[in-house]
Amino acid sequence: MSPVDFSVGSTLALGFVLGLRHALDADHLAAVSTFVTEQRSLWRASMIGVSWGAGHTAALLIFGLAVAAFRLALTPRLSQFLEFIVGCMLVALGTNVLYKLAKSGALHAHTHQHDGVEHKHLHLHVGEPQHEHRHEHRTLRLGGRPFMVGVVHGLAGTAALMMLVVGALPSMLLAVIYIIIFGVGSIGGMIIMSLLMTVPLALAVERLRLLERLIRLAAGLFSLGFGCYLAWEVGLIQSLVR
Repeated sequence: MSPVDFSVGSTLALGFVLGLRHALDADHLAAVSTFVTEQRSLWRASMIGVSWGAGHTAALLIFGLAVAAFRLALTPRLSQFLEFIVGCMLVALGTNVLYKLAKSGALHAHTHQHDGVEHKHLHLHVGEPQHEHRHEHRTLRLGGRPFMVGVVHGLAGTAALMMLVVGALPSMLLAVIYIIIFGVGSIGGMIIMSLLMTVPLALAVERLRLLERLIRLAAGLFSLGFGCYLAWEVGLIQSLVR
């Protein structure tokens, strides 16, 4: 094997490992958890991972080809804006989870009085929510949302590092192969994480209903909190208010 072949092979192998690792980024897990924690089917959970990975890979492929063909580069301002969009998306996803819990009756506030002072406390109900309905047949709609989330993630974040590798590859064909392998790695990583997040829900029975509610609540709060942190951390808001 020539040094060139070894270099290309190593680069492609690195692409798969980086893709696998890329799927484990906190913002990715925060977003996908808002979908996965609503499922009890391991199959549907894995399809959410595939859908997210497909959208992620599609965005990388289109953008990566532009980088490879025209030797483009992400400007710091554009990268900052895309990260801000991801933060806003996470806030919306987390808020949606909390809204569904509140609407279903699983999460609501009780009013109490202590020493003449009125307090409100949030409570999670263990029983089956009054208005919560599972629509297992809406696979296409469910898959479309993770796909679009994957597209947004594919245009932002640490994927910029992958673009540096793509821009350095000697041919368009190698760039395409690298992006596809990177995408396969990210799909594999997200499928694994989706299944791990779904196992407690798939095993839940009536006496563990509270566990399901807690997992969904944690997913919503994590997505909302991390989204706020990310949107602030990128510095776009600070630069606008100055």
